[in-house]
Amino acid sequence: MDALRRLYVALCTEGRQEPLDCVLRQMREDGPSEGGGGGGGGSEGARLDLAGQGIPADACAVLGRALADDSLFAELSLADCMLSEEGAAALVQGLCSNVRVRVLDLKGNNLRGRGAEALAKLLRQNGSIQRLILEWNSLGVSDASFSLLAESLGVNSSLVQLDLRNNQIDARGAGDIATALRRNGTLQELDLRWNNLGLLGGRALLEGLLQNRALVRLEAAGNNIPSDIIKAMEQAVCRTTERNASAREAQGRTQLLTREIGHLQHEHKKQFLDLMDTIERQKEEMARSNRLQMSESNAKLGEHRVRELGELLRRTDDERVTAKKTYAHTLAREREEWSRREGKLQTELSTARENNIELQHKAAELERRCHVQQEQIFQLKQDLTHSAADLRLRVTQAEERVEEEKKRFKQNLEDAESLRQKEVEHMNRHLSESERCLQERIQRLENTRLALEEDLCQARAALVTERARAEEELAKARSQARHEERQRTTQLEERCRLLGLAREEAEARAAQHAQAAADAGARNARLLLDAEALKRRAEELSHELAGKREEVAGEVQRVRLEMQEKIGHLEAERTHQEGLREKIAALERQLKGQASSHRESLRDRDAEIASLRESVRAREAEATRAREEEAQRARGLQAAVLTYLHGAPALSPLAASAHART
Repeated sequence: MDALRRLYVALCTEGRQEPLDCVLRQMREDGPSEGGGGGGGGSEGARLDLAGQGIPADACAVLGRALADDSLFAELSLADCMLSEEGAAALVQGLCSNVRVRVLDLKGNNLRGRGAEALAKLLRQNGSIQRLILEWNSLGVSDASFSLLAESLGVNSSLVQLDLRNNQIDARGAGDIATALRRNGTLQELDLRWNNLGLLGGRALLEGLLQNRALVRLEAAGNNIPSDIIKAMEQAVCRTTERNASAREAQGRTQLLTREIGHLQHEHKKQFLDLMDTIERQKEEMARSNRLQMSESNAKLGEHRVRELGELLRRTDDERVTAKKTYAHTLAREREEWSRREGKLQTELSTARENNIELQHKAAELERRCHVQQEQIFQLKQDLTHSAADLRLRVTQAEERVEEEKKRFKQNLEDAESLRQKEVEHMNRHLSESERCLQERIQRLENTRLALEEDLCQARAALVTERARAEEELAKARSQARHEERQRTTQLEERCRLLGLAREEAEARAAQHAQAAADAGARNARLLLDAEALKRRAEELSHELAGKREEVAGEVQRVRLEMQEKIGHLEAERTHQEGLREKIAALERQLKGQASSHRESLRDRDAEIASLRESVRAREAEATRAREEEAQRARGLQAAVLTYLHGAPALSPLAASAHART
């Protein structure tokens, strides 16, 4: 019970559904309840009662999968559960491989065409359901679906009771049921009340009943069938019941007669062995008497004894011949019967082997298809793995290229910035050096001027000339300095412009790299989406493969169970035949032993008779002297024989002969 509950909860979790409280409540009970059922279809066992509970289609599918391999519940009640066509089909699909459920109640669920097709598949594949209640449905609405249901009923070999009340079955449906009744040999009770069979349906049903040998109860009220047809159907059902009762009685009598015949054969064998023991004792007694007597009373007494022994031997031979003929006749009949049965069983065995070979071929084909699908899935998985690996490799390469481009761009920027800084520093150093040079020159000029001003005092006349010359030199120096400064400024501006152009080119290159990185990211996203789609496709294929595997496993299990049952029946029948063959061989050996013992006894008696005759001829002289002693011994022997015959009343011929001799 716990294992079934855990399986049900796991299947609900797998299907993303909430377990039904009514199902869990039934599965939490401490022990199984007695499954109620009337007639021959009821059985003692666990009962799963979900009557009156609204069960959706998804929950029906999960419940059917949970009950597929269940071995606990013998009765399943789903009356008035408002099952949909899809839910009923999914539930019945799970019950096709169940071997425990004996009673199935689907009353009041408004099942129609698809439900009838699912029930047809159930009757064709399930070999354990004995009672099926389909009251208050609409199975007869679709003629084609109901024809499939009736055809499956014809080939079903386990159903005993079928309730089809209030199913809108018309005359055509009645004809399909009649065709099924001609082929079905196990259905005993059929309820067709409150349908629309009519006159034609009643006639078709009556024709089917006349060819059926198993149905003992039929209810057809409320179908607008004339009373004479109703009476004829009742008479046909009564004849079937009487025929089955007569067959059972004849079978019982046959078994009783078989046991009585075996008992009589045993008694006859015992009496025959007792008679042979008595004859042996008589032989020993006569031998001792002959050895002690050493003579015969006379030829007449010897001839009289010879006649008695001959008469006894003749009767014994007659009884032996009669018994041998009886045994031979019985053995011939049994051989013919067993040879016929053996031929029939050989035919059935060959048919079963052919069916087994065909089923093995089908199983091999299913396994081959499963293997092909597994190879396809494995190939798809390999393709998916290769695609994912290639995608990851491409993404890694793209990221590496982006990182390299970033590093290269960063390095270029750093190089450009360092170059610009170096050039600026170089220009600053150059300007500072130029300024220092100019200042030094100016300082020198100022020193010169001071020197000249100092010399001015010494040479006033040369001062004006020197001053003019100095001013001219100073003007030239200043103009030259200004010109050099302008040239250096122009060069610096040109270098700054070139650095700006290089920076713009680097920024453009960086923008291109960023665009390439964005394109690589977009391609990466598309590849990820493709990978997710492939994963979803692989999961769908895995689910389909799991479903097909379950179907293949269920079909193979059902075929294996059927073949194991057939092989078990055939093995039991073969064991029974081997036992009978051993019995026949033992009887034949026993008959051969008895015949050989009879032949040996006859030879011994012939030899004894010859010796007696020789003794009679040799001892005729001593016959008179031993007559009295021989008479006394004969009377003692006669008394012993009479005592034995009175103790064995079944040997009436021997008793009559003994009385006659007396």
